[in-house]
Amino acid sequence: MSFSTGSSSQSSEINVTPLIDVLLVLLIIFMVLVPMKQPGLTVQSPQPSKGTPELAREDTIVLQVHAGANGGPMSYAINQQPVAKSDVVARLKSIFVLRSQKVMFVKGDRDLEFNSIAEAIGMGREALVTDIGVLTPKMDKGE
Repeated sequence: MSFSTGSSSQSSEINVTPLIDVLLVLLIIFMVLVPMKQPGLTVQSPQPSKGTPELAREDTIVLQVHAGANGGPMSYAINQQPVAKSDVVARLKSIFVLRSQKVMFVKGDRDLEFNSIAEAIGMGREALVTDIGVLTPKMDKGE
């Protein structure tokens, strides 16, 4: 679109080439600066077991969280042995201190809220457990 008045040879067209060049350079800069991987927890989806399930091994550690009766306090057990809440982290540390594979499973009652399970996972992280799995009722039955 040009405007001309009489015999003047001036045109008032906007040169958009430098603007596009600047936008492309900014686009490349932002693409390089933005990380591709977002920070957070790594999640591994459970795979179906073949043969002997992982939970049948003797060295598997299962932290069980039981809901208190009639709204009472929760109770904890490590491999079916009751443990006080204040002793869970120390007990897990003593179990995993000599192990090369630090794998633990958390199993909770159906009536529990996820905050209780998340707290148990946090106890495992505090005890320096590297891999923590959550057991569901179907997994517990072997389905």
